[in-house]
Amino acid sequence: MTDVLEPVLLRSFVAVAQTLSFTRAAERLGVRQGTVSQHVRKLEQAVDRTLFTRDTHTVALTADGEAMVEFATTILDAGDRALAHFRSVQVHGRLRMGLSEDLVVTRLTTILGGFRRRYPGVDLVLTVGLSEALESALDTGDLDLIFAKRSPGRPRGTTVWRDRFVWVSAPGFRLDGGPVPLIAYPRPSLSRASAIAALEGAGMQWRMACTSSSLSGLRAAALAGLGVVAHAETLVPDGLVPVAGLPDLDAFDFTLQTSRRSASPAADAMARAILDSAATLRSGT
Repeated sequence: MTDVLEPVLLRSFVAVAQTLSFTRAAERLGVRQGTVSQHVRKLEQAVDRTLFTRDTHTVALTADGEAMVEFATTILDAGDRALAHFRSVQVHGRLRMGLSEDLVVTRLTTILGGFRRRYPGVDLVLTVGLSEALESALDTGDLDLIFAKRSPGRPRGTTVWRDRFVWVSAPGFRLDGGPVPLIAYPRPSLSRASAIAALEGAGMQWRMACTSSSLSGLRAAALAGLGVVAHAETLVPDGLVPVAGLPDLDAFDFTLQTSRRSASPAADAMARAILDSAATLRSGT
């Protein structure tokens, strides 16, 4: 049973559990897909349980796989904390980090708190904003690391998980047959662009009912029944529910991107902390 505790097997398993793709897991880890498959197979043999169901198109966790995610992340986290304790003097300086606002209301706050405790020598400075604006700030050197949305097919960055936009509003909200009342972030915004493109692609008229640069403003407008919001499916704000009768919206990735201008041990440490906790971030538990 000692194989169960081998970090290399656990990291491959967690990467697949987070991405639900052996290909994307291999890309994240910088190894071949066959290597990841071999690691998962060895782990399944060691515990004598099936951790994933998979066919040519999909990968899903079994009930045993869900349980293993918790065990694996706990073991890996303990190892990272032990290393951080002895290496903390080497990780210091200023980390300028950008975050999409919908991520801030998740368990990410717990992860950020844990990072501060592990790396007290790092001065963490957060910027919350729209993904496109954060990416521009990263390109100009004003940020060291961003955790934000990105359209699929754009190769830059490390995918933390795949998501999609869905239409949400207040319980009981109904479309009245007129132009669709839209609640959205200002430009540039992936969710705004996805919503408008979907409506216009379906030949549906729309009107802008509310524009807000904050998620709290969008949520308040939606709860007041002013219209519909295109929002990440895994991070729907409390009180809002799906709305039927509207065209499907785009998929996207939540990605980590680091500055090309300089390497940062602090940025690398933060990226590891987020990747190791991706499963709980995605589920919100």
